[in-house]
Amino acid sequence: MKFFLKLYKSSGFWPILIVVVAGILASRTLLFQKGYFNMHDDLQMMRQLEMEKCFLDGQIPCRWVPDMGYGFGFPLFNYYPPLPYLIGEIFRIVGFSFINTVKITFAFSFIVSGITMYLLVKEFFGKLGGILASVFYIWAPYHAVDVYVRGAMNEAWALAWFPLILYLGYKLITEKKEIIKWVLGLSLAWFALFTSHNLMVLIFTPVFSIWCVVHIWKNSGWKRIPALVVSGIFSFGLSAFFTLPVILETKLVQANSLVEGYYEYIAHFADINQLLFSRFWGYGPSVWMEMDKMSFQVGHLHWILSLVILALVLINRKSYILILFFIAVGWFSAFMAHSRSTFIWQAIPFLKYVQFPWRFLTIAIFSFSFVIGSLPQFIFDKQIQKRVTAILITALLLLNWKYFLPEGGKLGSLTDKQKFSAAAWELQQTAGIYDYLPKFAKEAPKAPRKDLVEILDGEAIISGDVYGTNWAKFRAGVNSETSLLRIGIFKFPEWKVFIDGELAEPFVPQEEVWGRMHIVLNNGEHEVMLRLYNTWPRKVGNIISLVSWAGLIFLLVSYKKWPVFLEKIFG
Repeated sequence: MKFFLKLYKSSGFWPILIVVVAGILASRTLLFQKGYFNMHDDLQMMRQLEMEKCFLDGQIPCRWVPDMGYGFGFPLFNYYPPLPYLIGEIFRIVGFSFINTVKITFAFSFIVSGITMYLLVKEFFGKLGGILASVFYIWAPYHAVDVYVRGAMNEAWALAWFPLILYLGYKLITEKKEIIKWVLGLSLAWFALFTSHNLMVLIFTPVFSIWCVVHIWKNSGWKRIPALVVSGIFSFGLSAFFTLPVILETKLVQANSLVEGYYEYIAHFADINQLLFSRFWGYGPSVWMEMDKMSFQVGHLHWILSLVILALVLINRKSYILILFFIAVGWFSAFMAHSRSTFIWQAIPFLKYVQFPWRFLTIAIFSFSFVIGSLPQFIFDKQIQKRVTAILITALLLLNWKYFLPEGGKLGSLTDKQKFSAAAWELQQTAGIYDYLPKFAKEAPKAPRKDLVEILDGEAIISGDVYGTNWAKFRAGVNSETSLLRIGIFKFPEWKVFIDGELAEPFVPQEEVWGRMHIVLNNGEHEVMLRLYNTWPRKVGNIISLVSWAGLIFLLVSYKKWPVFLEKIFG
């Protein structure tokens, strides 16, 4: 807490207030209007509901959710980053509805991204530069696309961690005291990105790596390399409960569906007009070439001012290495969203998992916003600095004001009950079903689950059937010699079945195309219990994370005893 108070005091009240107001204005309809809005990824409420059910059921960390996969269950949070929904659960605990929780969580992603950008840029270009960069970051057109068009909760939160990671990395390299504070801070920031968006880790890591090299070289900070390595290992440890299964268990689901068909990157490049000149704004999908129904603007003021600042750097003939670095990163990222970069995508096979080349706009708007924060440094008169900053912010808001609105300009009437019932509920159950469909399913179900247990052969009476997030149980009275039962849950590694307390092996017959578990019961009365247990990557990941979080708490509690010892190690 003292750390955050120090940051707040050093940053000043008014600059932070301006940044927060900018974030509130960007999310004005979310915070001040009742109702909900259409978005591409309309699963935010469902994911929040499933996360809450896991918590109430004691499934921590949450891996298997009971209502998705058409009601047959789904290993959603074994693969899908959970942090935004953990943040959302804070608002649920306070008492907000699911609708308001999703809206507030989106709004906070705007505000937090602005504050973290301010902390970073203020370090290099002062408070005025920090304000300017923060507002440009919040109000970049692609930021509005993420929230109001795509409904990309995880990507919106990834944008909030980029500046924080660079800020803490810089501090770790350059600060001479309190090393443990910066090691832990950087570890937590990377943990936040790991558990917010896997793909953003992929495209942001090279930027961070070069950033560290630049500052190590400028500050002769070679002795801090071990501290950076420790921070990286620690961040992986904190997030191992999630990252380890993601890395080692992808083969358990039909992951190819994430890079085939609609999700193949070759169909989602933007052209120069879309990136730099077009003012088109739509709420439709990304499709082939000029048929796109959504915007991929870098931001007119963003890219124009980056060139203006480049000219100022060249005219002044001074070494502005960070400005030049981020100008290069920004334009390279825009290039990666264009089809001319196809040869790079082909040369680096794992880039295909990014799916949409225009995702590189996250790095572009971050880079250009950082660069724009340097503009006041080229103006010697402080009054003119303030006027130019005010003019640019006003122009930005006027230019992009209509982008930061839901489709139609206002929210539609909707309640939690309506969203979680009838056709709306069924739609959420089936959406994204191929994303993490277990390998045992040859095809996605064509109808929702009706009963937990179905009798396929023999005579039996089923009673007392109940289920939770990762368990189910029922009683079966078998009147025939044997009875074949089908369980309405996908087979997935470590779903175990206990018949009268004895472990039995569920199976999937050849003709079962939906991948549901089957069991055979003999004549008589039986108690059947099913539960999902952890595979070794899940177990190991859980243990590593538990130890890492315990270590984090220990270091925080015994914080004052460590600085001298760590300074000797890390220099």
